[in-house]
Amino acid sequence: MAATPALCGPVVLKAQPVDSDGRVTLGDLFDGAGAAADVQVAVRSGPSVVLEAGQLQLLARQSGLEWSNPQGLRRVVVRNAALSPGAAQPQAGAPAAAAPAAAAVARPAANAERVIARNDIVTVAYQVGGVTLTVMGRAQRNAAVGEPVAVLNTTSGRLIDAVAIGPGQAMAGPAAQAARNAALQQFAAR
Repeated sequence: MAATPALCGPVVLKAQPVDSDGRVTLGDLFDGAGAAADVQVAVRSGPSVVLEAGQLQLLARQSGLEWSNPQGLRRVVVRNAALSPGAAQPQAGAPAAAAPAAAAVARPAANAERVIARNDIVTVAYQVGGVTLTVMGRAQRNAAVGEPVAVLNTTSGRLIDAVAIGPGQAMAGPAAQAARNAALQQFAAR
């Protein structure tokens, strides 16, 4: 008879999961992980790691957690806590990290993790004047956060010029450029 962790029940995925030591645990990913918080599910060797949502759901269930994935995510990105927005800034006199190369600042997707893969079904949002319209489409290329991606509207057959904003999500219209600029600024700050 195999020992299993005590059932902890339903959990909520953290809005921006991060880890600080390269070991990605259920506690890094979920609020309310309880006794399963120390269960390791991945190793992050770079600035981030991308986990398939279905696999994560299975690992959580095996550890006694129930994550229903209410947003319908396909992937979950876990970032290095030191590189995430809101991370503590170095104190005066502390050695600063090396500045990124100019080429990396100009092209954030060159070193960024892919959040949309070619042929993924993507939700594209168009925002104007407080109104948001969404449509589903098929990505025509791979994309990282802030990178342009063409999405084929599966209903109309038209291409939509969008910007990747997260796993399976893109933004079109005036807000798309703002999302791209924000990603460039965030990447430049690293």
